[in-house]
Amino acid sequence: MLPLHPLDVATVAVLAFVGLRLATVAGRAVRPPLRHQVLSLWRGIRLRHVVPVPFVLAAVATTAYLLLGVPGLDVGWWSAIGGQGNPVTGGTDRTAGTSLEVLLPLVFVVLLVPGLPLFAAAEEQRFRLGAEGWSTLRRVLQGVAFGAVHALIGIPIGVALALSIGGWWFTAVYLWGFRRGGRTSALREATLAHLAYNASVLALLVASVALTASGTG
Repeated sequence: MLPLHPLDVATVAVLAFVGLRLATVAGRAVRPPLRHQVLSLWRGIRLRHVVPVPFVLAAVATTAYLLLGVPGLDVGWWSAIGGQGNPVTGGTDRTAGTSLEVLLPLVFVVLLVPGLPLFAAAEEQRFRLGAEGWSTLRRVLQGVAFGAVHALIGIPIGVALALSIGGWWFTAVYLWGFRRGGRTSALREATLAHLAYNASVLALLVASVALTASGTG
């Protein structure tokens, strides 16, 4: 039996940790008392949350493409050990050409879906709550911080910075919600916009995995 490469060990460790984390959150999401909150958020998505998503995604993707061309901004610890995209989606070069190339991302998506509203809600509370009282500069910087923190989970720095655009969009939605009904409305609207965005990204991932499985990707 051939010894495992250190990068194989690192990849397995990361995926095991992320998978356990996703499973834990999914378990909480489907049980009371969080189940009602999760279902309420899924059911609360409206066209106003969905329609802007393709434009925001296009802006993020274009900016990410440009930033990845800047030396140093294409670096991410997950890609450095053979990962693809984000470890939360289970993609890695180390499973290329095997059944795990399709199976792992699908398993991770299944685990991620139940807790997706909880992740969106937590990020909105952390990065948007109170934005109605901030200066324009602080709102801009908070959007950058929202994007940059994603580099900690392994995505390339350029992609993380491009996610600032999503952060600014969620801030705009938050402010609209605040004018409509105060902080409670603001936080819910921003969370729903964030959830619609993340769900769209997951849908694109599933489509990509399906193409890979069919041999056309």
